[in-house]
Amino acid sequence: MKRSLQGNEEEGGGGTSGGPQEGRKRSRKQRTEEKGEEEGVHWQCLPQEILLHIFQYLPLLDRAYASQVCRGWNQAFHMPELWRCFEFELNQPASSYLKATHPDLIKQIIKRHSNHLQYVSFKVDSSTESAEAACDILSQLVNCSLKTLGLISTARPSFMELPKSHFISALTVVFVNSKSLSSLKIDDTPVDDPSLKVLVANNSDTLKLLKMSSCPHVSPAGILCVADQCHGLRELALNYHLLSDELLISLSSEKHVHLEHLRIDVVSENPGQHFHTIKKSSWDAMVRHSPKFNLVMYFFLYEDEFSPFFRDEVPVTHLYFGRSVSKDVLGRVGLNCPRLVELVVCANGLRPLDEELIRIAQRCTQLSAIGLGECEVSCSAFVEFVKMCGDRLTQLSIMEEVLVPDHRYGLDDIHWEVSKHLGRVWFPDMMPTW
Repeated sequence: MKRSLQGNEEEGGGGTSGGPQEGRKRSRKQRTEEKGEEEGVHWQCLPQEILLHIFQYLPLLDRAYASQVCRGWNQAFHMPELWRCFEFELNQPASSYLKATHPDLIKQIIKRHSNHLQYVSFKVDSSTESAEAACDILSQLVNCSLKTLGLISTARPSFMELPKSHFISALTVVFVNSKSLSSLKIDDTPVDDPSLKVLVANNSDTLKLLKMSSCPHVSPAGILCVADQCHGLRELALNYHLLSDELLISLSSEKHVHLEHLRIDVVSENPGQHFHTIKKSSWDAMVRHSPKFNLVMYFFLYEDEFSPFFRDEVPVTHLYFGRSVSKDVLGRVGLNCPRLVELVVCANGLRPLDEELIRIAQRCTQLSAIGLGECEVSCSAFVEFVKMCGDRLTQLSIMEEVLVPDHRYGLDDIHWEVSKHLGRVWFPDMMPTW
């Protein structure tokens, strides 16, 4: 017993002040530390660049909890690199099930990290209160130089319900102070021509992406001002009413870099609305200047509003019809869209699209993806279509209700024939029964 006591005293440092129990505790602690050293575990001593890499993958709340572990982790939590990219989620608990960024955290970000922010987006619900909160934050970003800014409405466009002057004032703060803005997404907002001039005056050398569909206060002259001054534009998204021959000619000038993506939303606000026509020569100039650019067009029109479209050749690559489209229009697509890569038809009616589909397969030699919803195609015509372009089809999404059995093929065996020509197993999509 004496020997055991002596051994413990020596292990604890040779003194008697701590007693045997303290010696045993200290011994356990030492053994744990030694074991940790042997295994190479030093969580409190991780280099900050590794901590930073780990923190970037953590949700914001977990990141905040981790910052309370030790001083080193807390310092990593406030590293500028960790706050360059941030999404403000602004939702009202009474009207949204989405999580919201806590107001106290927003205050801390504005106070400590506003000058570090570079890639910022605002995700707001349908409430005016959330849109106002986004504007209040924007108006405080006077010390930051943003590179990207996105305003996203998760429901109806809540920014449109704000007083126009309030929104423009907040947005102008960012335009004036950023100086190096390269990406701007402001769909469904009351942005106007004068505010775009402020954007161009301060960010013309850096702006590469501009998405501003459904901005009713912007005129063709306003978007033309952007195109004339921002020679580095690579991506542009806007409504059809802003598209003009002058805009395409401006984007095709020698001083412009090659545009990579042009998205056009063709939306009818009222039945019977009239749409202007873009000259073939303007499209030709665009293709000559940027031969590899993608032209993406979304159509939400009524059948009698398609008259101005696809009468001449259009360099569209991705084409989506969100409402019913006639056989005549799809026939014109097959004749005048030789660059077509992807086609989606949500609805057509009860007249089979056999001839139109075959013509598209013959003329659109780059087609690699197609989707058909409420349409009708005979099984024989569909198999013929797949025979003609199956080797290049990477996506083939056809509802089972689209296919009409005929004397050659029925629904039970068509998937074998299609799979044979595709070189992979294929089945038509099924409509959910719930």
